[in-house]
Amino acid sequence: MPRQVLDEAHIHPAIRAKVAGNHSDIVIDVQATVAANAVVVVGMKQNPMPKKARRLLDAQGIAYKYLEYGSYFNQWRRRNALKMWTGWPTFPMVFVKGVLVGGADDLEKLIQSGELAKLLA
Repeated sequence: MPRQVLDEAHIHPAIRAKVAGNHSDIVIDVQATVAANAVVVVGMKQNPMPKKARRLLDAQGIAYKYLEYGSYFNQWRRRNALKMWTGWPTFPMVFVKGVLVGGADDLEKLIQSGELAKLLA
């Protein structure tokens, strides 16, 4: 799956550290949580879709770890680092066994098709 990312050769050496370190703490936090948990939901306050994803998992009796970063009014710059890292444009970001499966609607489709149960087996 080719995804357009600016090649490091096209980033001036003087700014490479700034690019690499831009809000890297939030990415490292999510990576560690994804590595330690079978299901992770990354969301934000005031957005109804992370709540929908959590309700879907709760209804299935599936344990998950929830990470919440800010709201529509704050931490959007930090959340952008997650969007750039994953390529996923919205919240929530749902990870199953280390794999980004999408958002709440994508999770719902996995549940309905029975694929989520297979992924967790």
